[in-house]
Amino acid sequence: MSVIKVGGVEKFSAVDFPEKLTAVVFMQGCPWKCPFCHNAAIRDLSKENDFSWELWMDFLRSRVGKLDAVTFSGGEPLMQDCLADAIIEVKDLGYEIGLHTGGYHPKHLEKVLPLVDWVGLDIKAPFEVEHYQKIVGVNHLAKVEESLDLLLQSKVDFECRTTCDPRFLSTKDLFEIAKSLKAKGVKKYFLQKYRPIESDKITTDSDCENIFSDNELIEYCKNNFEKFDIRR
Repeated sequence: MSVIKVGGVEKFSAVDFPEKLTAVVFMQGCPWKCPFCHNAAIRDLSKENDFSWELWMDFLRSRVGKLDAVTFSGGEPLMQDCLADAIIEVKDLGYEIGLHTGGYHPKHLEKVLPLVDWVGLDIKAPFEVEHYQKIVGVNHLAKVEESLDLLLQSKVDFECRTTCDPRFLSTKDLFEIAKSLKAKGVKKYFLQKYRPIESDKITTDSDCENIFSDNELIEYCKNNFEKFDIRR
């Protein structure tokens, strides 16, 4: 297997795979520069580190029967060609597999979809090229839409979610996202509260909460998705 680059791990989480106790692997590397990212330190795939995949596998062996799943997060896991091999190695221990992705690499997603049990797809903005590019830094909207189509066509359980950074998204924008996802056939959608990154000295907690104050938006989402919630 090619060298796996991991930027960090979380040995226990109850929030990174629905209704499962999971360990989380933060795969190094991301092609995007989302301004609300809390994992920007692992964005550079070429950056060297001393993480030992072998020691991590030893830990996972010790937790068989105590943890339900392992979630591959990031960064962007689909950047690394060895992802499928890593998933197989973990899956062979009996764990369920979760995947967090922004949908950056649909061809790679298609390859690993048969190996995963659940996917969390981050939707960054309304499906409009300039707005999406403003947030992620590059014109990759077509890749996101292709990835979403793959998930809709698959039998894999998945959800879509949006981090609601009030600096870049308005209530109107969230409405547009929700309506687009509903039209495409998405069943599960979640809004995630933005927690200001260290460099953001302006955005207040009230700013982050106020984006959820539109009752029409909340009622629309409750009435049009099988599962919807605000994650604070």
